[in-house]
Amino acid sequence: MWGINNIFQAVKKLLIALGGVLVLLIVFRLFTFFSSSPNSDDPYLTEFLSNYKIFAVSTPTGIHFCNEPVPLHDRSIRDRLDRELLSNTYYQSNTLLYIKRANRWFPVIEPILEKYGIPDDFKYLPLVESNLTNIISPAGATGYWQLMKATAKSYDLEINEHVDERYDMQLAAEAACKYLKEAYREFNNWTLAAAAYNRGIAGVKRQLKKQKTDNYYDLYLNTETSRYVFRLLAVKEIVSNPSKYGYHFRDKDLYPNISTHVITVDTSITNLAGFARSLDINYRILKLHNPWLKRHNLPNTSGKAYNIIIPDSGYYVFTQIELDSANAIPDSSNIGLANDSIMPSDSSNNR
Repeated sequence: MWGINNIFQAVKKLLIALGGVLVLLIVFRLFTFFSSSPNSDDPYLTEFLSNYKIFAVSTPTGIHFCNEPVPLHDRSIRDRLDRELLSNTYYQSNTLLYIKRANRWFPVIEPILEKYGIPDDFKYLPLVESNLTNIISPAGATGYWQLMKATAKSYDLEINEHVDERYDMQLAAEAACKYLKEAYREFNNWTLAAAAYNRGIAGVKRQLKKQKTDNYYDLYLNTETSRYVFRLLAVKEIVSNPSKYGYHFRDKDLYPNISTHVITVDTSITNLAGFARSLDINYRILKLHNPWLKRHNLPNTSGKAYNIIIPDSGYYVFTQIELDSANAIPDSSNIGLANDSIMPSDSSNNR
């Protein structure tokens, strides 16, 4: 009996010893795995490590929004701008689309801002609001300018079963300008007017009173409105100075402004596809330029004059010269440098 117990104890001690050795081996392997340097004999890894670099973005000095200075002497303000500059600089696909779309739409937006006396910096607003696309937010804000239904109607935009003029770039831009003018009359400050575009005039006014200040940069706000003006500043800075932030493109890489003309219609259109064919385009192209048309027909019992945008003849067909240029292998000595001068001159949605 004593012999069996001795054997059992010996086996038990052996297993404990082996277990300890196994644990030590595992710990050693983990240590060597995490502490080992990359294999310098791997040419791919060597190339990756020598070329893959992420740089911090330098915060610009003397930055303004609508000629109103940003108090970058305040470290917290500088940090907030730095966050948005980093977010947009390293969201490369999205920011490059900003640049491409801006080339198409800024020439449309700029004259409207000028007409209403709105500073040119507000052309960056639809980039921040919608990426310059016709989208609908979870709150129901719609179009390039992200207008809420009630606000759009208060500025005379038509919204019904067949028409939603929030999808019309020019009409929506005019409504946005009217809102911004109203906000500026309230605050006498364009930075606060921009914040009000996100939070609402009443919401910003309430916070100014509650926090006993008249300055956007002194306000403690919800996250979205707190970041809103800084997003505008960052997008303005990057799109205005693309090569400074590493964005390289050629003129032909940008989306061109589309040559169009307007047809005024003051009667009903029973079939928009047939209407499009009568103009030598298809329904898709008609909708592309007139996304405010919601249905396949346009009842117009009131005789209202609608402006329907039509692309000029042949715009969507590449010439052979254009195709040859697009397919040509670029000269490596003359590729990729962004020309900052090619850009046009210079959700809590409560709208």
